[in-house]
Amino acid sequence: MPKSPGEASHLILRVAIAVPLYRLFDYLTPNAVDANHLAPGIRLEVPFGTGKKIAYLIEISQHSEVSPDKLKPIERILDDKPLLSAKDIRLLHWASRYYHHPLGEVFSAAFPASLRKGKASSLQLPELAYILTDAGMATPAEELKRSPKQQQALAHFQRHHPASLSETELAQWDKNWRPAVKALLAKTLLKQIASENPYIPQHTVENALATTLPTKETTCDDASNLQLNAEQQAAIAAVVDSLGKFAVFLLEGVTGSGKTEVYMQIIRSVLERGQQVLVLVPEINLTPQLEERFRQRFSVVLALSHSNLTDKQRHSAWLNMQQGTSAILLGTRSALFTPLKKPGLIILDEEHDASFKQQEGFRFSARDVAIMRGKLLNIPVLLGSATPSLESLHNANQQRYQHLVLSQRAGNAVEPSLHLLDIRNKKLQHGLSETLVNELRSVLANGEQVLIFLNRRGFAPTLICHGCGWVARCRHCDANMVIHNYENLLRCHHCGREQRLLPTCPACKVGELMPLGLGTERVEEALRELFPEKALVRLDRDTTQRKGSLERYLTQINNGEADIILGTQMLAKGHHFPNVTLVAIVDVDSGLFSIDYHATERLAQMITQVSGRAGRAEKPGKVILQTRHPDHTLLNTLIREGYSHFAQIALAERKEAALPPFSYHALLRAQAGNPNLPLTFLQAAAALAKTYKAGHTQILGPVSAPMEKRAGLYRYQLLFQSNKRSDLQLCLTELIANIDDITHAKKIRWSLDVDPVDLF
Repeated sequence: MPKSPGEASHLILRVAIAVPLYRLFDYLTPNAVDANHLAPGIRLEVPFGTGKKIAYLIEISQHSEVSPDKLKPIERILDDKPLLSAKDIRLLHWASRYYHHPLGEVFSAAFPASLRKGKASSLQLPELAYILTDAGMATPAEELKRSPKQQQALAHFQRHHPASLSETELAQWDKNWRPAVKALLAKTLLKQIASENPYIPQHTVENALATTLPTKETTCDDASNLQLNAEQQAAIAAVVDSLGKFAVFLLEGVTGSGKTEVYMQIIRSVLERGQQVLVLVPEINLTPQLEERFRQRFSVVLALSHSNLTDKQRHSAWLNMQQGTSAILLGTRSALFTPLKKPGLIILDEEHDASFKQQEGFRFSARDVAIMRGKLLNIPVLLGSATPSLESLHNANQQRYQHLVLSQRAGNAVEPSLHLLDIRNKKLQHGLSETLVNELRSVLANGEQVLIFLNRRGFAPTLICHGCGWVARCRHCDANMVIHNYENLLRCHHCGREQRLLPTCPACKVGELMPLGLGTERVEEALRELFPEKALVRLDRDTTQRKGSLERYLTQINNGEADIILGTQMLAKGHHFPNVTLVAIVDVDSGLFSIDYHATERLAQMITQVSGRAGRAEKPGKVILQTRHPDHTLLNTLIREGYSHFAQIALAERKEAALPPFSYHALLRAQAGNPNLPLTFLQAAAALAKTYKAGHTQILGPVSAPMEKRAGLYRYQLLFQSNKRSDLQLCLTELIANIDDITHAKKIRWSLDVDPVDLF
């Protein structure tokens, strides 16, 4: 490569730009550019159309297919050297090829928003930090109960003592931290300290050592209870022995078996090697609990990355991991591509969760890409779940993954007993049978907590006229409007359209409008009538929208300030409620008869995960499943044999039907305001794909999507299926190369979903 600035002007820079085009773009290098500053992966600012774009340098060439007089020079170089390693860049190229997504958008997904906008790749220093004074250490947080925010802040500092907390760490805890900290400073409970580099932990990545502080683990309340059983010890030993080389482990542990403690022990070994750990969870609401445990256990800087943080916070987390000043990154799916200076281990908790699959734009599976990343980095990948996906179990059966099993709950806890409650021909009070209500009374009378699960928010899913049968439908979707009684609204949960509740039927003008079906609001109303003296907490997307609300509710539950816990899927996993002895699933039948072949697997996982919230401490737990199908094979298999047995039966059924994981799928979706356009486009795509020599790839459809109209667009889809992944990939590669030539391709929105997790 030329070394002098003069020679650099003859080079062609081939770049990727975050636009939905399957091509790279060529630019010239200005005379002032030093060729030594040019390396694949650096960010550039380039002219594009009538404006400017951030681009990623892919390769340097002496030639271009575009005439030199038509090439524009780059505006400026943003990085002295690539922010991604060569292995990270290889991963992005692989992901672009495998998921058939434009390389520029894949590269863009690897960076936080600030760096995608061209911001400098530097941490802002210095930063102020705060630490407890002697008075702050001696003052019980309860004394500030008249100032709840100050009380929470003081308790937060006391939990982290003797460490100081930087402004970034405080912002990660609560965006509005300043008033409370200012008040504590005025009361001399805190003091401000200067920190040359608040990002450097007490133990940097190079010499990180885990502390021996006890942590409140899933089934353990003090250090003496951290005694590991033989299965936990074997799992830890297997992963630790593989540090420094690639391997995939599937940790299948029943709920409450101490999977998190296994993670902790393995992470400790990684930190002792001076390496970093990437921990991914499927949902934001799982991060506060894990964050607290990690902070208690390890005296290293912990970085967080999820969508509830500001751009500045995610920028800092990304750079701290990239520069090696943070040792652990805890994040959701989007954190997967964060660069690690000294990678040592990748963990995916709840690996079965569909949230690990991106459903818009760059449709990647965080689980599958994490495994490829582990292979490229030559480090182990640990997948954990009480209900592993059928794909992961199949890979374990094929010995591609090493299967580690925790079959017993940790400590003295025992698995709950499961019972089917037949509600056929039984009188129900807002979905609650008399038998279930009596069970609730008995448990509450003993001073224990109950958890009631209904995976449907709102008051009721349907508003119907008792006189003429009119139903409130969304004008933009093939879906009913959901009643949100407390807000006096009808809301579509698919496009977000809202309108006020109607006083009369718009069709017949005289009929009585009635709610039909159950939502968490309606069940909450019934429970408050039945148990007016009991404290109830409802956890769903509507009640936890405000920052910090979920954490406050969880604290309330764990402090015994809630008797009844009602909620949706955010209660299904990750939570430890030691005083919950009864779990009731109100409407288990809703998932039994879906057209999607994934539905039974997800229902089994949901039932098992929700059931696992019962009896996690010394008290035995009980789970009641209300059903109108007490003889259903799925329900009885789960109750009598458990999830593992169900999974083996489900895998046998998938094999017989030649469904994934015994075949490979890709879904080409198209949508437009005119229903004829996407259908015509997919018919042409199917005809084109059938001309390719792609082995045994079947092309099925096109057909309308299960919800044909959504947000005003008509949706159709084309399914590709093959028993060989290579044949499917070859077919898709040829199709994408020619898809823009299809009539109407520019008039519709289309997307390709490789390894789809649902058919909607």
